[in-house]
Amino acid sequence: MKIWIFFTLALLWLEMQPGVCQQFKRKKEAGENRVRQGRKKVKVRYPKVKEKDAISKSQSLLTQVLDKGRFLKVGETLFLNPGKTLELRCKGTNIDWSYPSNLDTFNDSRLSIKQQERYSQLIVTSPSAADTGEYSCWPILCDGQECQKDSENTSASYIFFTDKDEMFVPSAIHFEIIYLRPDKPATIPCRVTNPKIRVSLHREVPPEEIFIDGTEISYNPMKGFVFQNPSPEHKGAYYCKANSTSKSTPEISTKYQLLYVEVPSGPPFASIEASSSTARGGDIFNVTCTVFGEPEENVSFSWIFPGKVSFTVV
Repeated sequence: MKIWIFFTLALLWLEMQPGVCQQFKRKKEAGENRVRQGRKKVKVRYPKVKEKDAISKSQSLLTQVLDKGRFLKVGETLFLNPGKTLELRCKGTNIDWSYPSNLDTFNDSRLSIKQQERYSQLIVTSPSAADTGEYSCWPILCDGQECQKDSENTSASYIFFTDKDEMFVPSAIHFEIIYLRPDKPATIPCRVTNPKIRVSLHREVPPEEIFIDGTEISYNPMKGFVFQNPSPEHKGAYYCKANSTSKSTPEISTKYQLLYVEVPSGPPFASIEASSSTARGGDIFNVTCTVFGEPEENVSFSWIFPGKVSFTVV
């Protein structure tokens, strides 16, 4: 009788062992899944602030309109064919522009700038090699009536209008005077319409090609030949020569007369003079303001007189 009871208990114990093992195994696997899921959540958690900062730093204000609905982010340089209308857009509600000075000559009607609700639009119709240069834009920040340029958010691009018939950027000046000063670099502005064009510098008297060492004298296709430390030996008459594989004959640039000036450059000063020291009602008299300083520098005059607010004439 006791043996039969012992045998029955042994069978019951053997049947219960697999269920206990399976239950323990299931609990262990569930625990492992919870730990694995927890690690996955931590792995994909990124700081959102840094991501936004990276996006904002990569954004540029300046874009080119290719066709209707197609836009291109403009880089540091851009190569375009002359003749096709150029349209640039700059993001912002109050934008100012800078562009090659020849577009301001005689109030060139090919240039138009319009401020839209969210961007400013610059259009140049029938662009040519002469329009090669830097185009830039920046927001204008105003506090009441005082406004200033937001230099930190300026976007710029140098645009080459590549023309196989015009290797040098055309200039309305056929003989240009360049002043050499001991305290700052000087530039012979023979710029090209394609940076792949080979350019050399030549002196007229004595006739010779100038050696370009890349340090004291260097060439930049967007600026010209740069003299880092001008000296009296550099004065004289010069010209640039351009050679290209697409053109059989070389092209000669504008002539440049380099004059050495011993006196360092300084700020301009003004002198004012009236045609009469006294006047009665109804009389006409003249007030002349003369500025003395660097030649060929852009000068703006600000006038203040009784009964009128100040105004500026460029």
